[in-house]
Amino acid sequence: MRIVFDYKIFNWQQYGGISRYIYKLAHGLAIECRQDVTVVAPFYSNQYLKHAPKSLKVLGFPIKKIRRTGRIFQAINWAVSWPILRYLQPDIVHETYYSAKRIAPKSAKVVLTVHDMIHERFSDQFSAFDSTIKEKAIAVARADHIICVSEQTQKDLIALLEVNPAKTSVVYHGFSLTSKVGTQQEIDSPTRPFLLYVGSRDGYKNFVGLLQAYAASTKLQTGFDLICFGGGTFTSKEISMFKTLNIAVDAVRQVSGSDAVLAGYYQAASAFVYPSLYEGFGIPPLEAMSFNCPVVCSNVSSIPEVIGNAGLMFDPNDTQSIKLAIEQVVGDSVLRKVLIGHGQERIKQFSWEKCAQETVDVYRKVLA
Repeated sequence: MRIVFDYKIFNWQQYGGISRYIYKLAHGLAIECRQDVTVVAPFYSNQYLKHAPKSLKVLGFPIKKIRRTGRIFQAINWAVSWPILRYLQPDIVHETYYSAKRIAPKSAKVVLTVHDMIHERFSDQFSAFDSTIKEKAIAVARADHIICVSEQTQKDLIALLEVNPAKTSVVYHGFSLTSKVGTQQEIDSPTRPFLLYVGSRDGYKNFVGLLQAYAASTKLQTGFDLICFGGGTFTSKEISMFKTLNIAVDAVRQVSGSDAVLAGYYQAASAFVYPSLYEGFGIPPLEAMSFNCPVVCSNVSSIPEVIGNAGLMFDPNDTQSIKLAIEQVVGDSVLRKVLIGHGQERIKQFSWEKCAQETVDVYRKVLA
């Protein structure tokens, strides 16, 4: 089977969840599944692809990411990729992101991965100039088959874009940051125990809900700091919110760093809190479980589907529910051990090797 991944996500993302998924999938298909895999990305800025092993064929050259040149390189990559794909004559073209234009030869089957329906469900949180909704709809209609990263994403896709269920399959992500690879790094730990929050803090991620729950709890404010990893430095609006909620200036901190640093925070945290209102899949809770960090999380969208019984869940729209769940986990050593044990079992169900093999099965079904 000859499989080609296109350039789209590798042109836009230097790092990031979708490009990491595509890279890990392509790597697994080539190495573990021994398929003929080529990534056609004439000019790319992605760092995962830049360090691809020789066993994964990459047709392209790394370039430095320059602001406001994304659309220019998209056009160049399209022009260069079009004849390459017709020369390669792939059986499957797996499109790496949404686009209004088909790049695959007519003889190839097109597979697309849909990661979530966030743009459609939270459209008010995106710019009016954001074309994702329109381009996703076109790409979905064009695809011969669509891989959804969770049953929740599959359900939302079918409902919101009226897609034939037979045209869809669910294949779960794997996750890369695990305690088995020895990536922990010493960190500058706070003087007090801390709760850990990871990633973007915008809108549907419900960081505001977490702050309100933290501010409402004397136990949490007096006994625990709140560490936010990644997501950029705090905005003036967030700092103003800390003051409004009477949260001590040094109690909430934003930190950044490599995967090794993140691993150190997972390992040292009293609990990992995931208050999101919606996720297509959600990898951070699995990472936390790998490092024996108890998970406290929302009970909505795909989160229960991924977490199973390995986290204590709360209603993300209810400040009291969030507060009580966090207090329960950090205050009950027996519960913590139970969650950690369930977490170690839960993570066995998710791996990039399994993701690659199930994706091969989808390709075979499409070609049949």
